Amino acid sequence: MKFSYAMLPDYPLAESLESIRLADELGFHACYAADETWHKDLWLLFAAAAGRTDRIRLGPSVSPVTLREPTLLAQALATLDELSGGRAEGLLSSGNFGLLAQYRIDWTGTRPLSRVKEALHVMRTFLDEGAITYEGEFFSYDGLFTFARPVQDRLPLKLGAMRGPKSFEAAGELSDGCHHALSYTREAYDYAVRHIRAGAERAGKDWRSLDIGAWVVFATGPDSATAKEAARSMVGIYASSMPEEQVRRNGVDPAELKPVVDAIGAGDLARGIELTTPEIAERLSVAGTPEECREKIERDIAPSGVNHMICAITDRALVRAFTGRDLPGAADVNTQLRLVAERVMPGFE
Repeated sequence: MKFSYAMLPDYPLAESLESIRLADELGFHACYAADETWHKDLWLLFAAAAGRTDRIRLGPSVSPVTLREPTLLAQALATLDELSGGRAEGLLSSGNFGLLAQYRIDWTGTRPLSRVKEALHVMRTFLDEGAITYEGEFFSYDGLFTFARPVQDRLPLKLGAMRGPKSFEAAGELSDGCHHALSYTREAYDYAVRHIRAGAERAGKDWRSLDIGAWVVFATGPDSATAKEAARSMVGIYASSMPEEQVRRNGVDPAELKPVVDAIGAGDLARGIELTTPEIAERLSVAGTPEECREKIERDIAPSGVNHMICAITDRALVRAFTGRDLPGAADVNTQLRLVAERVMPGFE
């Protein structure tokens, strides 16, 4: 089981760079960041981080091909790969539907999975060959070329997926893996892995060779209650992007979550947090002491075949930035990275 740090790049950049450097030192597999307009630009941040780290892999999780033209995305990944000495990888999706709505893009009319599959083909071709001539439904090129070339023989491209089953199967069949965001139950991961495996086997691949990641809201610290309260402050914000089918697979009635989603959608974060019960937060996060977090991963996530934990660490600064709440006892990002490395990761070696 690999462990990675998923960051929202909303901290002062010097602090983000120090956290990435620390994650590298502690042995985390990768650092991923959200490629969304809401946050600071991950590409500039990771370009700076590449020169300050030795082993940790770097890339977007996820990059939206509805907003990012795939050949330009491939160009950025190849450039980052050269800067980092072969440590770049890409996670693709159609994009955060809430963000797309702010661009006045109705995702229901974009044929999201078809667009992602075509973008994946375009990027794979452009990265591997350095040129592309292609006539597609969404993207077309005539002799386009680039001098941006990856250092790796094959720069990994993976898909982010939530609803399924077709997106999970496409990831298994067409890409180097799948990161499934915001699920926490054995049922949810059994479902995802079953369809990832079906896609891989259709392509004649060993599904166990794929990167199968669990991207989770994560908060830990010496005090269980404080860590769980930090997670509760963010659960509703994340859960508002979960499809109803996924909500059910995580043991939550969508009707129970609807008041939270409605409050957050209306911009009333304080009300959304108030309506997020401790029971909902417990179901939709990995939070508590390091031992509690390890137990939940061992019980509900790892048995399904997931081989990669992507921890979207929630700390005092992030809660304050998003919600205005202050949780003085919540552990900061660097403390949590150390706790994961020292008391969670060893249980999965």
